[in-house]
Amino acid sequence: QVRLVESGGGLVQPGGSLRLSCAASGFTFSEGFMSWYRQAPGKARELVAGITRTGGSTNYGDSVKGRFTISRDNTKNTVSLQMNSLKPDDTAVYYCKVVFRLRNYWGQGTQVTVSS
Repeated sequence: QVRLVESGGGLVQPGGSLRLSCAASGFTFSEGFMSWYRQAPGKARELVAGITRTGGSTNYGDSVKGRFTISRDNTKNTVSLQMNSLKPDDTAVYYCKVVFRLRNYWGQGTQVTVSS
């Protein structure tokens, strides 16, 4: 079955960086449109970044443009999110998502906390 496992979350000071990774299995990774979402307490889940099957095109939420970078490695079945210049407002649970054959699958999430 499809499985997505996020890692790399943690506590970081404002202005710092973190790199999240998502290890995928159970489907043909190169056929999946991958994305990262986040959900802060009391708020709706929002798109952070998405990347096409070949990695040739990406898109970002307005609040992270210029600070976050999504990438994928189709040889290792992983998608990553490099997060720089982190702000307290970036605090949330970050989820990996795949759209594969018209179905959505989610990981369990990883907590990112930005605080001094």
